[in-house]
Amino acid sequence: MNPEIKKSFRADKFVVEFPVTPTDEGLRLDAFMHQHMPTLSREFIKKKIEKGEVTISGRPSPHKSSTKVHTGETVTSITYNTPVLEDEEWQGKPHDLTEEPVVVYEDDKIIACHKPAFMTTHPAGRHLFYVATTYFSTIHDKVIHSIHRLDRETSGLLLLGKDPDAAKLIGQLFENDKVKKCYFLIAHINEGAKKMPYTANERLGENPGLPRGMQRCFPTDSDEGKEAETSFEPILEKEGYMLALAFPKTGRQHQIRLHAAFHGYPLLGDKLYNGDSGIFMRFKDKQATPEDHELMQIPRQALHALALRIPYPDPDKLSLYRAPLGRDLILWIEEKLKIKASEVERLIEEKLKAWTN
Repeated sequence: MNPEIKKSFRADKFVVEFPVTPTDEGLRLDAFMHQHMPTLSREFIKKKIEKGEVTISGRPSPHKSSTKVHTGETVTSITYNTPVLEDEEWQGKPHDLTEEPVVVYEDDKIIACHKPAFMTTHPAGRHLFYVATTYFSTIHDKVIHSIHRLDRETSGLLLLGKDPDAAKLIGQLFENDKVKKCYFLIAHINEGAKKMPYTANERLGENPGLPRGMQRCFPTDSDEGKEAETSFEPILEKEGYMLALAFPKTGRQHQIRLHAAFHGYPLLGDKLYNGDSGIFMRFKDKQATPEDHELMQIPRQALHALALRIPYPDPDKLSLYRAPLGRDLILWIEEKLKIKASEVERLIEEKLKAWTN
């Protein structure tokens, strides 16, 4: 993050101050904002300017989108916490965004928490308030930094830094492959699925023919994509579903979901890698059909960051941090498979014990 950009997080609003540099001289206000907030549409930015939520220092507002900015000025963007920011639905109802993260470990440098599904790791696009860093920044009255990230729909263990140095220090452990990761998943079992346990080594990368952000697998000897490796261990198989643990050795985008789906185990609730990528856009556009809901079964991908082993706080020892399963996953397991959560937890603990030995 540019050190000159100032951010302020509060429960009711999110304020960002952008300095106008010589390279920005003479830009239209809407173009300047889109340059700094590219995930927001031009129309959305235009409405913010018209409502007076984007101001230029030393000038009366509201401004026009065509107003030019000049070197030395500061452009301030204010976003208020309103339901329109978190606009996705399940069966015609907005997602419940009231579950709070639970701290499982905390010291003067880091926070290890259980992030709920649909909470974003850090502010992005329209998602500014139901955000892990925003939540803890409000509590601690200072900026909290992301160390790594989980997809918005993925629940589970997330590490945050209480200052930039701590975030950088722990972040380097992830970058240098010093952190061991374990995820829990629920998947459909397709006909011809590869028998678990197995290790997937397909390379991962984007394909111009796929929707934006969607990844695909390439052969291990391909020049396309990036190296990726995920090991899968079965926990329980019942009624065409697989409960399993995934151990990613690399950290590519959508790695676990794609390596599972590629080998015949599309995750429950996964709107991208289920064989019909159009489902994703139908949900985004609030046009999902009853058949789409029936296939997904739950509002989000059934993926949970279960545990991390990391050389912190003792650099010579791998400490284990663990997040309990999300309530929605437990409810589905008990209602659909008629298995008690305690039995699933017992089976998970057996696998984790072998993993830590």
